[in-house]
Amino acid sequence: MAVNGQPGGGRIGQVTNRSQFQAPNGNWVKRDTQTGRIMDQKTSSPKPFKGVRREK
Repeated sequence: MAVNGQPGGGRIGQVTNRSQFQAPNGNWVKRDTQTGRIMDQKTSSPKPFKGVRREK
């Protein structure tokens, strides 16, 4: 019988090698911490990405 999985895809703790910051336009932007390259920008919601640490 099918059952619902764990929330967050079973991830425990934070996503590794990722960080996020809030851009001047208010969107949250995800960055690869090893290369410094911007990976994604969240426009669907004003809330930050789940499980990704924030930059200071």
